[in-house]
Amino acid sequence: MSTLWRWTFGLGVAALLTVVPFVYFRCVYTHGKRLREVTPGRVYRSGQMTVEGFTDAVARYHLRTIINLQDEVPDPEIRQSFLNGHTVPESELCRRLGVRYVHLAPDLISRRRCPADRPAAIGQFLAVMDDPATYPVLLHCRAGLHRTGVLTAVYRMEYDGWTPEEAVRELKANGFGCFACTAANDYITQYILTYRCGVRVRPEAEGAGE
Repeated sequence: MSTLWRWTFGLGVAALLTVVPFVYFRCVYTHGKRLREVTPGRVYRSGQMTVEGFTDAVARYHLRTIINLQDEVPDPEIRQSFLNGHTVPESELCRRLGVRYVHLAPDLISRRRCPADRPAAIGQFLAVMDDPATYPVLLHCRAGLHRTGVLTAVYRMEYDGWTPEEAVRELKANGFGCFACTAANDYITQYILTYRCGVRVRPEAEGAGE
């Protein structure tokens, strides 16, 4: 066996040992991207998964509603899988799976109006979550960390009776980031630290007057 052949063979094996685990990881990661249980049988959260991932989640948890929190993408194109680039709009995927599709865009208001007022998305979210027909429900954004995190925190405080401090601890534990998880972040302040439980305002009235 020549030295060149041995080097070529060795490089090929090394590349294979690097690429295969990476592809496997990406397949598994995108399939169930940060899919987590919030309340058993009731509320789940994730990032934007693949068609196969959403399909499995709907079957496993008997989901009735999927809420997309990506403010920049009202109806994202969902890949079939990591290796299959064929896409389908999320609303169409939900129609095929027989679940309700909701797009909800987290917004912010002027700091001058906080805490007297709050973002319109909070009222919209509560209107959906107050409906028993919503459950079981999956909340997701692109990464499943920030927008999903703050709306999950609203759920925790409103329906589970958590304090803002408890909600922030869960945010950090789920990867929101300690440096981003402070009062300097308007999402943390407006959705969590100044949140008032039990308040219901007409969605069209919330966020008005910007």
